[in-house]
Amino acid sequence: MSRYTIFTTPVLKTFLRIISLVLLKTLRWKAVGPLPEQNKYIIIVAPHTSNWDVFYGFILAFTLKLDARFLAKIELFRWPFAPIIRWLGGIAIDRSSHSNIVDKIVKIFNENEIFVLAIAPEGTRHKVDYWKSGFYHIAKEANIPIVLAFIDYGTKTGGAGPLLYPSGDINKDMVTIRNFYLNKKGKNDNQTSPAAIHT
Repeated sequence: MSRYTIFTTPVLKTFLRIISLVLLKTLRWKAVGPLPEQNKYIIIVAPHTSNWDVFYGFILAFTLKLDARFLAKIELFRWPFAPIIRWLGGIAIDRSSHSNIVDKIVKIFNENEIFVLAIAPEGTRHKVDYWKSGFYHIAKEANIPIVLAFIDYGTKTGGAGPLLYPSGDINKDMVTIRNFYLNKKGKNDNQTSPAAIHT
């Protein structure tokens, strides 16, 4: 993986954080935190109902000094886009292969002393019946916590919520997750997906 991302590039990260703070104040949004002190964790972000979530996600990340990676389909990692996507924090995933994505990400966590992965568990901007459960299985296998992060257009707040350590009982833990996100509103709230896992 690339040593530097847009969130760690010297000078630029400071400049972009200043811009992000100005944007949040101008747009009358508020960043909620702080981030956990742990060196390794998965941060899930919900609800995800609009492309605007990426914009607010980036300015909230800079404001909170978050250096996170994200998963992207391998088709995006072609010249000349591959270096840019890696610099933005992207990790290539081949969804068409039979390789186990959970095992691959767990291996990355185990091989790095500091690593944060951001995931939108809905997997799409459109409403779905169930969230993708990969984030939970990665956290359980890597023995790391899950940070419940959010972008709430109703209150114009976003950032890091509580930590959840997977108990192994995914249905029980999803009740805790669902209760946290119940009052969080997406930009297109009618497309908000319930925090539920198909088991």
